[in-house]
Amino acid sequence: MDILSIGEALIDFKQTGHLGFQGFEGGSPMNVAIAAARLGPSVGFAGQASSDMFGEALRSYLQKNKVNTQFFLEHPAPSTLAFVAEIDGDAHFSFMNNGAADTLYNPQPRPRFPENLKFMMFGSISLLTEPTASSIMDVVALHQDRCAIIFDPNVRPALIPDKAEYEAKLKKWLSLAHIVKVSTQDLDWLYPNKTGEQVAKEWLELGAQALIITNGGEGVTLYRKGHESLKVTAPKITVVDTVGAGDTFTGSMMVSLFERKAFKNFDSLDASSWQEVLSFAANAAAFNCTRAGANPPTHQELERFMKEHA
Repeated sequence: MDILSIGEALIDFKQTGHLGFQGFEGGSPMNVAIAAARLGPSVGFAGQASSDMFGEALRSYLQKNKVNTQFFLEHPAPSTLAFVAEIDGDAHFSFMNNGAADTLYNPQPRPRFPENLKFMMFGSISLLTEPTASSIMDVVALHQDRCAIIFDPNVRPALIPDKAEYEAKLKKWLSLAHIVKVSTQDLDWLYPNKTGEQVAKEWLELGAQALIITNGGEGVTLYRKGHESLKVTAPKITVVDTVGAGDTFTGSMMVSLFERKAFKNFDSLDASSWQEVLSFAANAAAFNCTRAGANPPTHQELERFMKEHA
């Protein structure tokens, strides 16, 4: 297992009209696993889903995409359902997750993943409920010295009743990560009066080697200690759906780093290498936006897309 993500798997119901919705397999960490697996590496997913019809659909979807589900547990509680609407080009969510299976993840003993694991991603709404949040933090801490930890807060304000409490917890999550990826939409909610550069200076002091800020069609900015910031443009496309774009970016970025055998010491990567990594991920995210739902590209699809948008 080369890459693993840990967290929630749920069903996204995408609005198609007045009270009309279409269901898609989703959940940020699961989307990341799917995105990485479609590009070739051996990928696993850890978390917990219901034994209901939605949970079965999630397991089947992971397996269809060749994601290892050895660490994906089953629970009789219901599945989390998310309702998604596009407003002014951004995805807005409403969740039904009270007492859901993914919020009750509490494996005993905590799992230890295969020794050859190179990347682990965590974040999103799985960090907002107990016992799942503490369980994931324990698992990440167990592996922090063994593999690269990638963190994406994937902020969902509708599920955060106490912003100050969230910000306090955020510092602990940031301290465990080697790379942090965050969107400008997240930062605008967290720190409306701070620039990306100001946030980068503060967050990198907590331990991460790199902070990546994504800004949709405007591209990506990389911040590292002791280096100039690096900007990467995004290809111009006709957007069908933005759901899963950030997750596709994260999964694709890990694959590109994996292919370069950049596993933990990311300071050794020069600007040219980072440019290639981020461009690869930005193109994958853009491709995802050309079709409905979180639907990342295969390697062949992405290569063709990148040639067309070179």
